[in-house]
Amino acid sequence: MGAADYDDFAVQYDRENAGNLLNAHYERPAVLRLLGDVSGRRVLDAGCGSGPLAAELIARGAEVTGFDSSPAMIELARRRLGPAVPLTVQDLSRPLPFEDEAFDDVVASLVLHYLEDWDAPLAEIRRVLKPGGRLIASINHPFVRQFNEPTEDYFATREYGEEVDLDGRTTTLTFWHRPLREIVGAILDADLRLRVLDEPPPSTETPGELLPPHIASGDRSAFLCFLFLVAEKPAT
Repeated sequence: MGAADYDDFAVQYDRENAGNLLNAHYERPAVLRLLGDVSGRRVLDAGCGSGPLAAELIARGAEVTGFDSSPAMIELARRRLGPAVPLTVQDLSRPLPFEDEAFDDVVASLVLHYLEDWDAPLAEIRRVLKPGGRLIASINHPFVRQFNEPTEDYFATREYGEEVDLDGRTTTLTFWHRPLREIVGAILDADLRLRVLDEPPPSTETPGELLPPHIASGDRSAFLCFLFLVAEKPAT
């Protein structure tokens, strides 16, 4: 299953996403730190899911528009965010229904790793960004798959499945692995300037009971999960 298959388990994913370690206490706080002050900024939440990140951005003063390829996820987002927030069912692999230079920031939170081809999505993201606007993205860290499956070809862009537990329900999600050089190359090829490439440790504010024991005891060096980036559209 890929991003478009979330209709089948949208409610379970939303429940799991609300309070787990990787989403609620690691990935979302890291994305919000990279975004910084969003008050008054127009932000496109690309692959908004059920809307938890959009809700936080709105609370911080952003003007948010969101889309997701899953109708069920968009329905959950509408319940969470209310009718005033523009939300639509849309696939990032297809042309976006927004005008040129419409947004100050585009957030792609755990979305791009579902896509085999990044060229067209990044071109569309660049199109809808204002000059000087930013893409803030998080993806599965490419090194993690190599640690887990050392016999696989790290340098090949390839599809793989990963079994996950969603609020007591087990399912297999499908992702695309690409090496770090392909990630960076795709950003640069899209005429975006890479400003940040980060792999932060868990926050010291993360509840200890959610962390693996060795990390809860203070060893933060062994935690590797997602890769975060900020890329900027040139101002001229």
